Amino acid sequence: MPLVPGQRVPDFTLPGGRLADGHFLRRDYTLGAQRGRPLVLAFYPGDNTPVCTRQLCSYSSGLDAFQDLGADVWGVSPQGLDSHEDFAREHSLRMPLLADTDRSVARMFGVAAPLLGVRRSVFVIDSDSTLDWKHVGLVGATFQATDKLTSRIAALRAA
Repeated sequence: MPLVPGQRVPDFTLPGGRLADGHFLRRDYTLGAQRGRPLVLAFYPGDNTPVCTRQLCSYSSGLDAFQDLGADVWGVSPQGLDSHEDFAREHSLRMPLLADTDRSVARMFGVAAPLLGVRRSVFVIDSDSTLDWKHVGLVGATFQATDKLTSRIAALRAA
């Protein structure tokens, strides 16, 4: 059963990495360690594909707006860390990219999809790990804009 807004998100850990000062720093990312800060969790089908590249570049260039609101952004796809490193380096992506190679977290969120791996989707998780908002793409050719996501996070802060 997919997670619904208002439901607490079960803890999970995935390997990931992010670019920092020219290095791709690899480590595990755990939702429980994120408590106290809102999180935008962006599932995307694949590294270096046209729509995914536009989406992740958009979120990376808007990362300061998310951070100004006290929020973080994690990208999640089924590719491994070597693919994520190449993708991050090629496009100077600044947010962590997590490897859900067995799609276990995608299944937990109800976005695992045959053939695609995962459906393009975005989840806003509040600071106490409760799902606040979600958007799951039907076709996956479009993505949620940074300003829409930052507005959602600003509304969370105001509540």
